[in-house]
Amino acid sequence: MKRVVRWALLAAALASAVGSAACSGPKIRDEIKFGVWASERGLWDEAIFRWKKAAAANPRSVAALNNLGVAYEKKGLFDEALKSYEAALAIEPQNSYVKSNYKNCQENIQAPKADEAAKPDAKKK
Repeated sequence: MKRVVRWALLAAALASAVGSAACSGPKIRDEIKFGVWASERGLWDEAIFRWKKAAAANPRSVAALNNLGVAYEKKGLFDEALKSYEAALAIEPQNSYVKSNYKNCQENIQAPKADEAAKPDAKKK
């Protein structure tokens, strides 16, 4: 249930991030919107492609960087996700969506390690 809530929060962040891209040029905004559309359909590679284009066109686009973090995390690419969130936080350190996503990503990285440590050794009898 906890993961469902996290992904719902991430989806909300994606949707709101489109609005924060409004100060960017129309092409960047279109790439971000297309990435959101793709992510809503589970097309994470396409979303990454679009958000990378937006970030390349405007390296200070917090929306593109945050959304890249979400997509990387969804694909299990946690190192890339953390880097994207950190880049977004360097631009807007108080952005609540990015801070929340960054924290959740760190927890998602730690969760499998904690689960593995709690498992009894299968080879013991």
